[in-house]
Amino acid sequence: MEGRRVFGNIMKYIKMAASSNFGNMFSVLGASIFLPFLPMLPIQVLTNNLLYDFSQTSIPTDEVDADWLTRPRKWAIGSLRRYILFIGPISSIFDYLTFIILLYVFKSWTKPELFHTGWFVESLFTQTLIIHVIRTNKIPFLQSRASIPLILTSLAILVVGAWLPYSPLATTLGFVPLPGSYWPYLLAMLVGYIVLTQVVKTWFVRKFGD
Repeated sequence: MEGRRVFGNIMKYIKMAASSNFGNMFSVLGASIFLPFLPMLPIQVLTNNLLYDFSQTSIPTDEVDADWLTRPRKWAIGSLRRYILFIGPISSIFDYLTFIILLYVFKSWTKPELFHTGWFVESLFTQTLIIHVIRTNKIPFLQSRASIPLILTSLAILVVGAWLPYSPLATTLGFVPLPGSYWPYLLAMLVGYIVLTQVVKTWFVRKFGD
């Protein structure tokens, strides 16, 4: 049973990391076509990945839903590929919505630092929170909650991500303070992303199994 739990947590990480990276690929590719500057600076990409990886270090402490443990599971690359193709592009939808908001609401066409900061924060927040949806076939937070360490590392990274644009490190990392009006937009993005991913995930499990 312990082996099944370990395998379950490994699959959580693979599904989450692979689908997230797949979505980010589409976002960067699309943004590179029409932006007159880099979508995100190299140091910002590295910082994003470092923080995101840290938020996932506590996945081994997480429990696996009891119904997932009722039978042995096997490595199925075809099922994983389908999962990535269906779940991955969802993050790109909200990345592009973020691009539109940053470019047309906050006029960042001529303010690349503002664009970089806004997308960095949105990307980090969505990547950090989505593990709580992907980790279970049930309704996250209500029917199934992550382990305390996973919750704490997620919250810690959200706090750090929100703090960085206003921190002494902001200039080094190429960030600028975000307008206060950006945060309600971000909250709406997060809620929409979680809800849509949950809907697609539920449909996926019913159609293809877990």
